[in-house]
Amino acid sequence: MARFTTDSARGLAIGAGILVLASCGLPIVPTTGKDVPDPVRPKPDSPSVLGEGGFAIFGEDDKKGGAVGIGVNSFLWRASLNTLSFMPLVSADPFGGVIITDWYSPSTNPGERFKLTVFILDRRLRADGVRVSVFRQRRTAAGEWADAAVAGDTARAMENAILTGARQMRIAAIEQ
Repeated sequence: MARFTTDSARGLAIGAGILVLASCGLPIVPTTGKDVPDPVRPKPDSPSVLGEGGFAIFGEDDKKGGAVGIGVNSFLWRASLNTLSFMPLVSADPFGGVIITDWYSPSTNPGERFKLTVFILDRRLRADGVRVSVFRQRRTAAGEWADAAVAGDTARAMENAILTGARQMRIAAIEQ
């Protein structure tokens, strides 16, 4: 009877892992006789990695801010990142148009902190193309953070700052 050692078990596990990874290939799509375009392969004349309308490598945008490749307006996206540059980011998804910051405490008032979520909702530069959610917490006497009310105009002020920055970027891009 063959003995099973730790080395042979490790080798068996590695071999099984390789077999599983090897079986994770792309699915075979049957064709109907017509040429099926490859959605990943760039077109020869395209400056984009993913073809026309794909993600631009060097930031080539159309002059309207339609954002070649990302699902949101590139001017709104960049203006949002510029506006929130003083806060630490947790997540920034250019395809979904969501930016989430980490908690930020202003140096003038370390007893409160803020967190923002920015949603870019459109590929066009529009006033309703961005939405900001603001969360605020205050430190209690026990030293714990408790949710606090946010002034009603805080989110609107952030949205206006983002829109102003986006408009300035668009004007600069058109004048080039």
